Amino acid sequence: MKLSIIIPVFNEERTIARILRKVNNVDYGLPFEVLVINDGSTDGTRNVLMKMKNEFKNLRIISYERNRGKGYAVRKGMGNADGDILVIQDADLEYNPEQIPKLIRPILEGECKVVYGSRFLGECRNMSRMQIFANKFLTFMTNLLFFSSITDMETCYKVFHKDVLRRIELNSNRFEIEPEITAKILKAGFRIKEIPIEYSARKREEGKKINWADGIKALLMLLKVRISTK
Repeated sequence: MKLSIIIPVFNEERTIARILRKVNNVDYGLPFEVLVINDGSTDGTRNVLMKMKNEFKNLRIISYERNRGKGYAVRKGMGNADGDILVIQDADLEYNPEQIPKLIRPILEGECKVVYGSRFLGECRNMSRMQIFANKFLTFMTNLLFFSSITDMETCYKVFHKDVLRRIELNSNRFEIEPEITAKILKAGFRIKEIPIEYSARKREEGKKINWADGIKALLMLLKVRISTK
């Protein structure tokens, strides 16, 4: 078994080196690769990544000139991953990679194919009331439409066995990738096991990219997958 840690990156010059060192310092209990998708960064992210490539032999970098969105980067990472288990890791230090070993354990033990790290079952710091409301509303709509009982649809920490990707087709290029992954996983009949995690949100002035319009797009994506015949 091998683990692929997929890190989509856009203009994270200040944090990318720190998160890569954190990721590489964790004992996952199995071989792993780190696959960074540089999504057309316009700051110094590319230069930092080139320096980091000499530091870590298991680091693979895919870069393209034009920003295409988180969804495109995630799909690009999934398509190029060599691992049997895939996990998505943000580059902004909101999620601590030391939590990944407990997230992959149920898959390694054959308990399930999909694991989510739930911020709302664990410790969720610095998230505004509006962000909490939006996240919980979208999760409620997910449960209503797909007859599930998860607590955190929008979590970054989505972990799955590569077999899952053979059963779903992802098309989103931007932040709608989160509801699309969850909706299609549930629609395909997979059970999502949730494990509590710690999460510390960064503020918009620190580089937070998602906004209220993305919430509307997320809701529309949920509805689109629900009514789709595919």
